[in-house]
Amino acid sequence: MLIRAQDSALIVIDMQERLVPAMQAPARTIRNTRLLLGAAKITAVPVLLTEQYPEGLGQTIPEIKTAAGDNPILPKMHFSCMEDADFAAAFRAFGRRQAILTGMEAHICVVQTAASLVEEGFDVFVVSDATASRTLESEQACLARLSAAGVSVVTTEMVVFEWLGRAGTDAFREMLPLIK
Repeated sequence: MLIRAQDSALIVIDMQERLVPAMQAPARTIRNTRLLLGAAKITAVPVLLTEQYPEGLGQTIPEIKTAAGDNPILPKMHFSCMEDADFAAAFRAFGRRQAILTGMEAHICVVQTAASLVEEGFDVFVVSDATASRTLESEQACLARLSAAGVSVVTTEMVVFEWLGRAGTDAFREMLPLIK
């Protein structure tokens, strides 16, 4: 199934000051999440960001906060974003059937959010190169579990080019410098 901009919402999970430095390949995750945030803006895909217990884990890192612009950042305590009433209401208000997930930690908040969304009948895509855990084993186990559960494991460029849909458009020309 194709990822379509008009059907998608991007969810950036817990890319926070005290989490990011402990992750595998944090620079890759930051770079790709920033690219997805740029693509979401260009293709009019709505975005939600979350912060798990921000009093303890800090705020969203500046690189992501800047790239997110005016998109809401919602604090949460549940590991699954969908278990948090404010997040669930904001996500449902988009009226989108596809959820594109990025963030941290893959084997905790990302996997539990994905599972909750699948249970509710949404099409879920986890962006493997924009998602991280502290250990490679946890990250790999998360992606294997999600794939077995029917979640599509995709890459940043898969999402970007499916959102764009075709070359030669204004959106494509605007994205090109960000991809190169």
